[in-house]
Amino acid sequence: MTSAPTILPDQKKIGMVSLGCPKALVDSERILTRLRADGYAFAEDYAGADVVLVNTCGFLDSAKEESLAAIGEAIAENGRVIVTGCMGEEADAIRAAHPQVLAITGAHQYEQVVEAMHIHAPPSQGPFVDLIPQPDIKLTPRHYSYLKVSEGCNHSCAFCIIPDLRGKLASRRIDAVLREAEKLVAAGTKELLIISQDTSAYGVDIRHESRQWKGHEVRAHMTDMARELGQLRTPEGHAPWVRLHYVYPYPHVDQVIPLMAEGLLTPYLDIPFQHASPKVLKLMRRPANEAKVLERLKSWREICPDIAIRSSFVVGFPGETEEDFRYLLDWLEEAQLDRVGAFRFEPVEGAAANALPEQVPEAIKEERYARIMEVTERISAAKLAAKVGRTLPVIIDEVGEPDEDGDIGATGRSQADAPEIDGAVYLRNVPATLAPGDIVNVSIEDADAHDLFGVVAPQG
Repeated sequence: MTSAPTILPDQKKIGMVSLGCPKALVDSERILTRLRADGYAFAEDYAGADVVLVNTCGFLDSAKEESLAAIGEAIAENGRVIVTGCMGEEADAIRAAHPQVLAITGAHQYEQVVEAMHIHAPPSQGPFVDLIPQPDIKLTPRHYSYLKVSEGCNHSCAFCIIPDLRGKLASRRIDAVLREAEKLVAAGTKELLIISQDTSAYGVDIRHESRQWKGHEVRAHMTDMARELGQLRTPEGHAPWVRLHYVYPYPHVDQVIPLMAEGLLTPYLDIPFQHASPKVLKLMRRPANEAKVLERLKSWREICPDIAIRSSFVVGFPGETEEDFRYLLDWLEEAQLDRVGAFRFEPVEGAAANALPEQVPEAIKEERYARIMEVTERISAAKLAAKVGRTLPVIIDEVGEPDEDGDIGATGRSQADAPEIDGAVYLRNVPATLAPGDIVNVSIEDADAHDLFGVVAPQG
């Protein structure tokens, strides 16, 4: 007599809304990976979810409003909502707006999120499915991945509450970072985006401790990490692109520029300068060494002529005068940064800048924002125009369908373009065999203020 087959219960399904920066996206990936290992499945829409998890952003008041709106939408569409992320630190504000939420946890509190999910939607798969090994979940395309090397920050910038939300700097072990990077590249990642709150400070909190890696000692230090990441190879034997984000310009940053010149790192640095006026930088509680930075930019470009520098700046900070703002514009003209984002100063609850005198009127913020964007767009347009006629490596993000003439277009990025924040390279007449993640040489035919246009270069 044969026994009846075991009927496994249906898996509980989770819906996910992930807001905010790439660091929050990595948190979402880790939470979902853990939940899947516990036997959960994932819903494609609100209706199919047993519980919706909303990973919030709480950096600016506008981000908090967006987070509250997302929570409200999830409640309206589903009714069963767990909240996590940076705004989770303000549980009272969330419950005041949405008393129906089931549970609230703070940033990168993975265990608490999983515990809340177990309470409100107990996993139902049983021991057989739980034994099946599961790969990590990625919320980005297969060909690029964010690699978070640390949490938190030791700075006390007047406009920021990140240390309150995510705590002081907490670096990962260097061997753990390199093991994750190796695993991602082996699984198909062609571009690693190194992120943290302060990548340059990686390892400071653990005294740059050394660990064994591939038979030798490696320090938990940005330069050692960068050098080791440059040794990675894809299954096809190619070096992946390795892009450094959130790099404060400490002196040791100079040591990674030769690695870019050697092709071990992508020639790209994301540096949060925030301003150039010494007075405003002092009010922001940031180091004021703008003149020395200009000298270093010149030196970096001499070592690695193709290096692309991206940064962001705040306009309308309390106490910023017209003279301070013109100083910033003049500095930008001299710095000739490749990619620039600008933000109007926005008060954040709990930030020291809120109490500063001489708050800048909104109308002046808008006017200064328009002026800085005009200057930076002109610089960007000139830099991109200089690339017309060159052949550049481009990583493909998306390939379109053939048009009525059978021509296929594609969208990619050069080494000067990080995903979702910089420009793109638009290709015409690409081969039908082209796929996302391919890195091809592209002949640049045209440019505008933000993007490049071209065609795949002939082989050989």
